[in-house]
Amino acid sequence: TIVVVERSTELFEHIRRYTTENTHSQMKVVFNYGEPGLSSARNLGIKEAKGDIIAFIDDDALPFSDWAEETVKTYDDDCVVGTTGPISPLWEDGAADWFPSELDWILSCAGFSAITENREVRNVFGTNMSFKREAFDSSGLFLTHLGAKGGGESGKHELVGDETELSIRVRGKTGKRLLFNPDVKVKHRVYKYRVTPMFISKRAYWEGYTKAMFNRSYRDGNSDEKLLSVEYDLLRRILTGLFPDIFKGFFRNPVTAWRKLSVTVIALSSVAIGYFAYLFQSFFGHRKPAVNKGEA
Repeated sequence: TIVVVERSTELFEHIRRYTTENTHSQMKVVFNYGEPGLSSARNLGIKEAKGDIIAFIDDDALPFSDWAEETVKTYDDDCVVGTTGPISPLWEDGAADWFPSELDWILSCAGFSAITENREVRNVFGTNMSFKREAFDSSGLFLTHLGAKGGGESGKHELVGDETELSIRVRGKTGKRLLFNPDVKVKHRVYKYRVTPMFISKRAYWEGYTKAMFNRSYRDGNSDEKLLSVEYDLLRRILTGLFPDIFKGFFRNPVTAWRKLSVTVIALSSVAIGYFAYLFQSFFGHRKPAVNKGEA
């Protein structure tokens, strides 16, 4: 187990002391002295790792007891190069049943409770993912300008989706599959500030902005694949499923229905604004693609 710490040398020393006192001989604690951010930390962990399978989990996520075992089982198929699984919210302030599951991505969660068997996916989810080492040997590391830098309670002011970009790159380079395994499960802590309108709008804006960037960068190289098919399917579910359920809910519980409607409208409108903001800026040559041809 490799723990990557950055920004706080005090935290680094605290964790290192903890591992020594509790004789966790299989745990290595390293400090990121380079560029701070999620992608940089992941890249440092990859360089320190010795195994053939490299799995990642966030510092605010809780893996189930069989998480590592189920992750390894997924690679019984040699055609699999990466895995991911369910990420359920661990609410800081009690269960938020009013929050639509279709918007779990805002919370860095991915439920997919309807999926009961392994299924091929376009990309893995950063809070719960793993790759074979060959993925990095063939395709390189995470692109640091796409990884989160840490927005805190003020919300993110950055591009998102380093794991999505890497997933697309790995699939193209290796020709192998990424699998969603419903038994590779974690819980992800959701702080109260993550369900505020300000945080949701900023998170959704940058999601739309980044997906427009991906679509532009990979459009020519992935002509046989609709790059944003996952997002289009989600949009259809929201329009044909979520919205009708919300309007029916006004007759049963108008307060909950209104909260669901508000957060959904904020998220969708912010995604749209971010998406078209990138298109507008790229049209006038103010923005470069997410990936240079040499990187892709």
